[in-house]
Amino acid sequence: MWEWLKMIGLRKKTKREIIVNAESLETRVAIMEDGHLEEFAIERPTEERIVGSIYKGRIQNMEDGLQAAFVDIGMKKNAFIHYWDMIPEDAARLEVEEGIAANRPRKKKTQPGEMAKLFPPGSEIIVQVTKGPIGTKGPRVTANLSIPGRYLVMMPGSKLKGVSRKIENDKERDRLKKALGRLPIPSSIGLIIRTSAEGSRATSFARDLRGLLDTWQKIEDGIKNKPSPCCLYHEPDLVERVVRDSLTEEVDRIVIDSRETFDRIRDMTARIARHVKNRVKLYDGMVPIFEHFDVEKQLENAFRRKVWLKSGGYLIFDETEALVAIDVNTGRHKGGKTQEESILQVNLEAAQEVARQLRLRNIGGLVVIDFIDMKSRKNQSQVHKILKEALQNDKARTNVLPVSQLGLIEMTRQRMEESLRAANYADCPYCHGRGKVLSNLSMSVRIQRRILEVMKKNQHRGEMPLRISVNPMIMERLRKEDEQVLINLEKRCATHLTFVSDSNLHIEDFRITHGQTGEVFYEDHEQ
Repeated sequence: MWEWLKMIGLRKKTKREIIVNAESLETRVAIMEDGHLEEFAIERPTEERIVGSIYKGRIQNMEDGLQAAFVDIGMKKNAFIHYWDMIPEDAARLEVEEGIAANRPRKKKTQPGEMAKLFPPGSEIIVQVTKGPIGTKGPRVTANLSIPGRYLVMMPGSKLKGVSRKIENDKERDRLKKALGRLPIPSSIGLIIRTSAEGSRATSFARDLRGLLDTWQKIEDGIKNKPSPCCLYHEPDLVERVVRDSLTEEVDRIVIDSRETFDRIRDMTARIARHVKNRVKLYDGMVPIFEHFDVEKQLENAFRRKVWLKSGGYLIFDETEALVAIDVNTGRHKGGKTQEESILQVNLEAAQEVARQLRLRNIGGLVVIDFIDMKSRKNQSQVHKILKEALQNDKARTNVLPVSQLGLIEMTRQRMEESLRAANYADCPYCHGRGKVLSNLSMSVRIQRRILEVMKKNQHRGEMPLRISVNPMIMERLRKEDEQVLINLEKRCATHLTFVSDSNLHIEDFRITHGQTGEVFYEDHEQ
């Protein structure tokens, strides 16, 4: 029956949308399928994202015991690189996942002092960041470079040329291989055709290749002329990356709530293909865009410890320093003719929801899933299979082991950046880290969002001064760091904003009232 339901699902056309909420302090992007939140990303201009960026670095010291070196790339913490990642020619093979080249070099042991002869301290090296700094650890880098375009991935220093393994149609693979063979590719450049190239014309590949070669030319100029440490190439911002990597023929539209971002993305998509340009829409509704598309409510689950399943079962997420533990429970589920069948139904649904939650929460590292105990080895294998299939949509690399004798599934997920929880929450000053509260920056963003909402809902009333009461810690953030942003917000709303510090308010509470009449427009109580 499960296979039959899957076949029905495959026949149905999925409505896929990209929703963009662009604000001065934060940009959020949600990818929706039939109104269901599938992927989410957040980026702040005050927090530089360096994954994918290429640097000209300087070797600081070699650690033979760790088989690794530390490289100064101009950041507070030195970058970490394995010996087998330092020489591009040592890469034994390159896998292609979602069209992106993932370097998997041969882990060849070196003799003490061997690498120090090739890379003495103070020597220069060109590296690319594969994992950003997390906690107390510096960034992870590699000398195997890959630069993604819209349809192609360029790999300087590699001889590999091929088509993404995720393009399965044999005729299409042959067509793309022929198109690849006709491209004017320099001998020192490797090239992979991405999944987004499926069904696209060869002229689009040639245009994409010209852009990539221009980028590489600028990088080469920087290698020759810029002193180390320095950044030679920086990945584009979040919205451009999502459009570049996720805008396929299956995407029905991109909806953006910022005129500036809308114009920029329209120009970008017009260079990709004229018909794609018409899929970019500007949102100017009264309700905030994430509330209009029901993203906000779904997003709340990304921070909850308990996540309910449609069947009545639920998941419990516990993040620790060493691993993430996920517990599956039957909860209120009463379906199924037998107990074993009921357990199987909950576990199958849980497997798909776990894959989705790992993407949404951006959880990386070791993950242990405690499914409800199943006696049948056949049922255990089915749950393992469904989990692996659900993880195929994940751009991060995953490795899933079979169900253990204890009924656990152990897996790893590639960790490139901090989890969504770590990025949005700071240690609570009331409980000294035993719990979590929203960070001052997140609260500032939330307050500004609510001010805009209040002004839009009451714009028929004309000029309306607002009084906003906040916790003293939030007031400090607003006064010192967000003053200009709030001045711009006043101009945008054509009103006068008065911020008042109230020590009786919890750090996650605030109140918006009419500046003259005292009428309450919004009162937030998180506790």
